[in-house]
Amino acid sequence: MARNKSKRNSKSKIRNNIRRLRFEADEMTQQALADKVGVSRQTIVAIEKGNYSPSLELAFRMARAFRTPLEEVFMYEEADSENTGT
Repeated sequence: MARNKSKRNSKSKIRNNIRRLRFEADEMTQQALADKVGVSRQTIVAIEKGNYSPSLELAFRMARAFRTPLEEVFMYEEADSENTGT
């Protein structure tokens, strides 16, 4: 049953501040960020939109590219029902 539940939520529970961080980083383009971290621009687009969750390694590379802690780039949002423990 848990498998079906996770498939219903196509968007990731991982949220990010990539767009804001790119803007604050002298309006860095998606392509420039992609080049810095070694992925395609399309991967950056998908991560920004929440359609794809990066690997842990890529998440750290992105945080390093912005010279900011990982927690300022990515946040994990839990569903209310998961927080209640019931």
